[in-house]
Amino acid sequence: MLLTGGSSGIGRAIVQAFVGQGAHVSFLDIDAQGAQQTIALCEQTGGQTPVFYPCDLTQIPALQAAMAAAVAKHGAVQVLVNNAAHDDRHAWGSVTADYWDSRIAVNLRHVFFAMQEVIPAMQQARQGVIVNMGSVTPVLGLGGMPVYSASKAAIVGLTRSAAKEFGKDGIRINAVVPGAVATERQKALWRDPQTVAQIAAGQCLQGDIKPEDVAYMVLFLASEAAAMCTAQTYAVDAGWM
Repeated sequence: MLLTGGSSGIGRAIVQAFVGQGAHVSFLDIDAQGAQQTIALCEQTGGQTPVFYPCDLTQIPALQAAMAAAVAKHGAVQVLVNNAAHDDRHAWGSVTADYWDSRIAVNLRHVFFAMQEVIPAMQQARQGVIVNMGSVTPVLGLGGMPVYSASKAAIVGLTRSAAKEFGKDGIRINAVVPGAVATERQKALWRDPQTVAQIAAGQCLQGDIKPEDVAYMVLFLASEAAAMCTAQTYAVDAGWM
């Protein structure tokens, strides 16, 4: 399995979940310090040590080179999880053309090129799984992050389009849409008492969504238990949408 953005939060939980199932895991991230923490946590459980490839995903040649290095060392990617993103808040009036391009590069562009990199080998093998991470933000129409919302809406469209095109090759492609996941980043930056109360009022199920709750959904979609699941969007949002 190869994952983008495994140094913290949901990505770290996904790495741990797959390692816990005995999978060989490679992950790409720009945060080397966080990556070492992810590796240490996995080693504590006695599973296979995940392999970290430092990479700035906004630089597509660097992404392609890192993925090629992973394939050369570990073999073709059977499961790709496109998780990396950055949910900076931003006002409509503050968005410049450069900012737009930079956020699209962080949140959307690399998803397409990572898929482009693994699909030929999956076609040859007549099997493969791709999971792309969306967000409840565009579905709920939440304000304060229009470029992020546009990126995440596009990921769902890209997922469905690719699933239709490559299903004939035995490739399953789905999107997972997390709700208000209580990651360390979210708790540090956004989860003030007012926001937490608003989230609780919107959720059908009460309590925090944990990163591992999302990881379990990704694990399911990568498994044989989801053999006939494709072109779908699976929410892990406690019923918020």
